[in-house]
Amino acid sequence: TPAYRTGVAPRTGLSARIDLVVTADDTAEALGSGSVPVLGTPRLIALCEEASCLAVDDHLAEGETSVAKRVQFDHLVPVGVGGTVSAEATLDRVQGRRMTFTVSVSEGGSLVAAGRVTRVIVGRAEFLATVR
Repeated sequence: TPAYRTGVAPRTGLSARIDLVVTADDTAEALGSGSVPVLGTPRLIALCEEASCLAVDDHLAEGETSVAKRVQFDHLVPVGVGGTVSAEATLDRVQGRRMTFTVSVSEGGSLVAAGRVTRVIVGRAEFLATVR
C-alpha cells in the first residue's frame, strides 16, 4: 500500500522500473511452465504487472486499485539463474478507467521480453464484492 496517494488521476508518461535477480524459484521448471531452468514467462509477466501497478498506485484515489484485463507479451530471450533483469512499464493510454502500458524486460541493455498490459481502475471494496 502506498504511503501517500495523490488522488490525481493517472496520466500518460507515468512509469516504473523493477529489477530482479533470477533465482531457481523464478524458473520455468519451478513455475510449471516448462522443463528448463531459465526465467519463466509467468514470472516475467508478473514482474511487468508489478511495474505497471507501481507506476500508477500513488495516483489512484483512496479505496481504488487496478486489476489486469489483458496481457500481450513476447518472451524473446532466455535468462538463466543468477541473471539480473529490469522490467519497465510506461503508461501510454488512459481511456476512462482503462490504462494501457507498454512493458519491456531487459538484461544488460538487451531486450528479453516486450508487450502491453491493460489494467482497469476499480473500487477495491466493490470489486471484491463481485468475487465468487
